[in-house]
Amino acid sequence: MRNYRKSLKRSLLAALTLSSVASACLAQEKPAPPFEQTSESPATASGAATLSPDARGIPQAADPEAGAAPQNAASPATAATTPQTTAPPSSPSNQSATQPAQTSQNKAESTGQATSKDRLFYTLPNFLTLENAGQVPPMSAGEKFKAVTRSSFDPAQFAWYGLLSGISQAENSEPGYGQGAEGYAKRYGAALGDGVIEGYMVGAAMPALFRQDPRYFQSGKGGFWRRTGYAVSRILITRGDSGNNQFNVSEILGSGLGAGISTYSYHPHADKTLSNTANVWGTQMSYDVLSFFVKEFWPDIRRKMHKNKTDQQQP
Repeated sequence: MRNYRKSLKRSLLAALTLSSVASACLAQEKPAPPFEQTSESPATASGAATLSPDARGIPQAADPEAGAAPQNAASPATAATTPQTTAPPSSPSNQSATQPAQTSQNKAESTGQATSKDRLFYTLPNFLTLENAGQVPPMSAGEKFKAVTRSSFDPAQFAWYGLLSGISQAENSEPGYGQGAEGYAKRYGAALGDGVIEGYMVGAAMPALFRQDPRYFQSGKGGFWRRTGYAVSRILITRGDSGNNQFNVSEILGSGLGAGISTYSYHPHADKTLSNTANVWGTQMSYDVLSFFVKEFWPDIRRKMHKNKTDQQQP
């Protein structure tokens, strides 16, 4: 029997840890004080008051002790050239510089791309997650398979499966594989196969068959518990290609079929039972719930990490 109880315990521990991190990030995100937004307005107003008399050809205010001199009046040539030195009206490019930078998901949406280039903790592929996307065009069947292929065979995934295989061998789960290099190789192949099969069934085959969207659409709205409830509910609710919410047949049926295919194909004979297949099914969906939670709060953690890095670079 595969040691799924230990896997569930690790999942719960990881979820508790990430919950603490996400709560801390949300608690520290406070709006800027009003005076910070107008801190430069006096200087701006002063600069505008100095430039506007020149632009109209009116003499500048002279020092009271020196008195006003007629020669200080701006000549027609000066009046003609002065407007060129004034600050130009804010152009769209200047206005966009003051707004928050677009996330990779928003860029993907604006360019019409179906996926993003984001990575969880800057490592694991997170290509099927869109932040603040709203209504976007559905993915074609080909795009769904391409996105899963891109994620499943990303170099970071091979390292991830290697780590999982090492933990499995240290716990001696599935003793039929044995120990040593041969046992590790078998566990690595099984972990890779489980991940690829489940990925294609849940993210490509079933979504293409039932016309459902395999992407995770981040909520980003509300408090911690509201967003947590939204993330957990995605195991049962998903977006259809029509844009409406639907029962997540792709997740429920896809993970079940994936568990059956992998269990009865290449795992040890002792594990080829219905009860073990049901355990694998439940464990895979538990991991998917955890992944939805991470995908929901990863943008908050990323912004917090970027802010801390920026603050450290400032003198």
